[in-house]
Amino acid sequence: MATSDGAAEMARLAGALADRTRASFCLALLDGRAWTAGELAHRAGVARSTASEHLDRLVADGLLVEERQGRHRYVRLADADTAELIESLSAHAPAPSGAPASLRTATAQSALQRGRTCYDHLAGRLGVTITDAMIERRLLDGWAVTPGGMAWLDDLGVDVRAAHGSRRPFVRRCLDWTERRPHLAGGSAAALCQRLFDLRWVERIGTGRAVRLTPDGRRGLSAALQREL
Repeated sequence: MATSDGAAEMARLAGALADRTRASFCLALLDGRAWTAGELAHRAGVARSTASEHLDRLVADGLLVEERQGRHRYVRLADADTAELIESLSAHAPAPSGAPASLRTATAQSALQRGRTCYDHLAGRLGVTITDAMIERRLLDGWAVTPGGMAWLDDLGVDVRAAHGSRRPFVRRCLDWTERRPHLAGGSAAALCQRLFDLRWVERIGTGRAVRLTPDGRRGLSAALQREL
């Protein structure tokens, strides 16, 4: 008997991610940027035609959206909610067993653990540490920004008004994939992340998701949070 409880839709969504190549595409796109089909194919080690088939499935199921510029097809995660779903699923997955296949892989994994972007906000040890410090300083209370927290964001030059004006929640709790603890997400976290990039307190490592504090960022954030980072 047919039902309307959403089971079929949930099964289809799970099926869209139940493939290693498609999952690797979604994880790569957690950097918040648009990738070409060729770039994703190269990352996953599959033919471009194979990548296109997988991307068609992810777009059809609403996990990705596509844009075309001339001959190029770009894809990105559909929205912040999709990114948080992918990050949360990663956090619930069993930790990888065995040693990394190479020194390069081990170095990349270590960088992601230290700090990375989760779509448009900070994650990894850096994101969790900032979140913990904000809670300790009572800038966050029960996953709500306190009046003191609003003043703190404003003092940093974060565009709080724009973050409040967007459709997405101002604050969300996102389970961190590597730390297995929550970090700050939502409009406030995205605006804070962008401000830290603008200040050059945070910078990307290479072309992936990994980020690090710059010397100015370590000094500035340590002073602002009253905690050594």
